[in-house]
Amino acid sequence: MCGRYALAVQPEDVEAEFSMIRIEWFPPRYNIAPTQPILIVRAERGERRPALVRWGLIPSWTKDLAAMPLLFNARSESAADKPAFRGAYRHRRCLIPATGFYEWRKDANGKKQPFYLQPASGGVIAFAGLWDEWADDKGNVIDTATILTTATNRELTPIHERMPVVVPHAQYDLWLGLDADRGAGAGQVLVPPPDGTFEAIPIGAGVNSFRNDDPAIQVRVVPVAEAPQKPQRSRKLDPPDDKDQLKLF
Repeated sequence: MCGRYALAVQPEDVEAEFSMIRIEWFPPRYNIAPTQPILIVRAERGERRPALVRWGLIPSWTKDLAAMPLLFNARSESAADKPAFRGAYRHRRCLIPATGFYEWRKDANGKKQPFYLQPASGGVIAFAGLWDEWADDKGNVIDTATILTTATNRELTPIHERMPVVVPHAQYDLWLGLDADRGAGAGQVLVPPPDGTFEAIPIGAGVNSFRNDDPAIQVRVVPVAEAPQKPQRSRKLDPPDDKDQLKLF
């Protein structure tokens, strides 16, 4: 799954990657979390257009918002058939710009080591996403989105079994339905990326709190499993007293 990601570039970098008209200024984000506003790219009037939406998809047919789970991820293998995502998969696919994402590797003792997964070639990438439009009883409309996930590639499997679907640059229009076939073959996008696409960087626990939203959370650290142990000072033991030793038996 993907519960945190980053978009730490300038707006003009996003404009260049997605060949879009000028977008509104936004600050670099290093620790984006569910329910926060996120930038997406969607098809509007035959063009790629940016939009700010809430991360956590709310299906348009939702009646009881309190009963709806937070749908910030959707499994790509079943999204086309699940009621919560079916309509969005057919008609409202989007791209979600990112510069990397975070995952936590759990060891045999239950300790978690966070990793920052950044593109090996740097720059901006695009996650495959779905968006939807929901209106409350008063007619207030909110646009929301989710990130599609797939199985990890061989390199990332030791860290986690799921990861975001990464849309290759050449398939942006295919995923958005802006190609000649109007996205008829969009399903071919939903595969793990090739090995070597990402660099896995072990980082500190600062990423655990969404309030930490700065470059410091991406600094490389020694992984928990590899951290050197502090040498223990030896101490001289007194010889056991014979009378006390008898108490052991």
